[in-house]
Parts: sequence; C-alpha cells; structure tokens
Amino acid sequence: MELSIKWRRPLFGGAAILLLAVAACGENIAPKALNQQLKKKNRPVVVDVRSSFEYQSGHVPGAIHIPLWSVPFSRSKLPKELDGIVIYCEHGPRAVLARGLFLLVGIRPVAFLKGHMAAWRQARLPMEK
Repeated sequence: MELSIKWRRPLFGGAAILLLAVAACGENIAPKALNQQLKKKNRPVVVDVRSSFEYQSGHVPGAIHIPLWSVPFSRSKLPKELDGIVIYCEHGPRAVLARGLFLLVGIRPVAFLKGHMAAWRQARLPMEK
C-alpha cells in the first residue's frame, strides 16, 4: 500500500520533529569540567560542528572540525575506538541537529558542551586557532 503525497509530508514532518526532540535530550558537560577532562590521558573526543571560519577563529583545544553539513559522511574523521563524543556549536541549534545525525549513523553517546562555544569563551578557557 502506497501513501498518497497528502500523507507523506505530515509523516515526514512528524518524524523530523521526533528526531529533533530526541536529539535535544542529551547529557551536558560544563566547560570547566570538559577543560579538566582534556588534561587527562583518556581525554574525550570533542567535535566542533561550526563553519570553517568559526572554527579557525578559535576552538576548544584538540577539537575535531566536522561542519554540520558533513556529519553523515565524516565517520572517518573520528577515532575507530570511540566511547562517545562531546559536540558543540556557537549557541546550540546546530549541535542539536548534529547530535541527531550522529545518532542516526550509530555514534553514541553524544553529549553537549553546556552553553557551547559562547560559554567556553565566557569562562575564558584556552582556545586553539
């Protein structure tokens, strides 16, 4: 049985809303806590999903740059052995979308940097350029 066009759009829209709702519910790690974890031997994998310009203007030390648009095609940029990742953008919306995409391609768990790059900068934590 094939659905008519009339019913496909609401179903797709509902699926997208559900995906965003699930993606928005994630663990948060505070900027200062992440900074402390980055000093340890088993440091977390941190992913910056902002644009190239934003990334080059300053990012969390050691962060891997995977722009939002390339998340579904970027598994090779991440370590093979992975216990999860911490993602951030500037304020949060792109990270929420990226989390949903990472979950779709099987990368779990995915945590957010609480307050994202704006909070990192506000806490005056170290940045790489």
